[in-house]
Amino acid sequence: MTRVVFRIAILLLSIFSVGLLGPPATAQPLYPTPDPDPFYAAPPNLGALQPGDVVRARRIDSGPFAGTDSWQVAFRSTNSQGNPVMGVTTVLLPPGVQNPPLVSYQALINSLGTRCSPSRSLFNGELDDAAGMMLPIRRGWAVSVPDYFGPTSAYGAARLGGMMTLDSVRAVRKVAELGLADSPVALAGYSGGGLATAWAAAMQPTYAPDLHLTAAVAGGIPADLGEMAHALGFNPHPGFGLAFAAAMGLEREYPDRLPISDQLNETGLWFRDLTHDACRRFLLHEGAFHSAEQMAASKNLMDVPEALSVLRENSLRYFEGVPTVPTFIWQGRFDQLTAFGPVAEVANRYCRAGARVQFRPYEIAEHMTTAIAGFAEAWNYIDARFRGEPAPVSC
Repeated sequence: MTRVVFRIAILLLSIFSVGLLGPPATAQPLYPTPDPDPFYAAPPNLGALQPGDVVRARRIDSGPFAGTDSWQVAFRSTNSQGNPVMGVTTVLLPPGVQNPPLVSYQALINSLGTRCSPSRSLFNGELDDAAGMMLPIRRGWAVSVPDYFGPTSAYGAARLGGMMTLDSVRAVRKVAELGLADSPVALAGYSGGGLATAWAAAMQPTYAPDLHLTAAVAGGIPADLGEMAHALGFNPHPGFGLAFAAAMGLEREYPDRLPISDQLNETGLWFRDLTHDACRRFLLHEGAFHSAEQMAASKNLMDVPEALSVLRENSLRYFEGVPTVPTFIWQGRFDQLTAFGPVAEVANRYCRAGARVQFRPYEIAEHMTTAIAGFAEAWNYIDARFRGEPAPVSC
């Protein structure tokens, strides 16, 4: 998820949420069509389980990841309201390696449909960074790729992504057939995946203190959602489809606080219905050069306290948690898609708190070029931590 796309999404959110000051909502959030596979169905006793407990596990066809031993694990997690929800992660094991290290890789998820989550999109061609899974596997590492936006595909919900990520790791380590109970664990991700990774690392000391992590690497992080919203206007944009999707995903996660659908006009409701199960390519094609102004029944920018509080709750910049795991953060200094300042502020705060953080600015403006440049260094950072080398710091 790019910075521009995400900023438009949050702007759209702030526009639509003006209804919080007006009449009660009448249009309810539109959730994705549930996956018909019973593997994805939550059991009646889900609430009796603890976060990270395994619901079920199965071996699956490796598909394009030939030679790997592939599994899927369903587990109990928690949503942003503190309620139990079920998550799913996909595990790819390297051939011939016993007790391999484990990397939880938070992939780029730009979608609203359940078929677009990594447990499906790893194998159906919808996941842009699917080929990247082979890089850690070729190092002899196992890879777990969680559906970190949960069963409602709540695209844009950052806190949810952190909890889902941590619970997926807890669960994977509990499946005896995977042989990962004693494996060192690293977290990795970029852009939207970097956001989920960074939240997981910061939340771990309080949300999952039982879980020991060896390293976390995150880049291209959208760290302040409110600032993103203020930076944008209403002009048509080629990435509007993803922006609209993020607004709908946040409404799914916060239906009582963000009744966005109630502020859509006839065109907006039509577009919501058209895209509620859509993946990235469809969203981009159908939404290209539309705008928030075309979709909203009313317009009032960034003046709704409840909307602003949700943005702040999902902004890493304002989360007080500090990672205890050695952490590598990289960011393009001139990246036009993800702002450098908020991420640098987060890294500096971690340093002042005594965290083992290496912050690596890249003198690059193009978002995905920074991803490529940084991941080479990030994988080596993880490798060194797996070997037990002391973590460097840049504080």
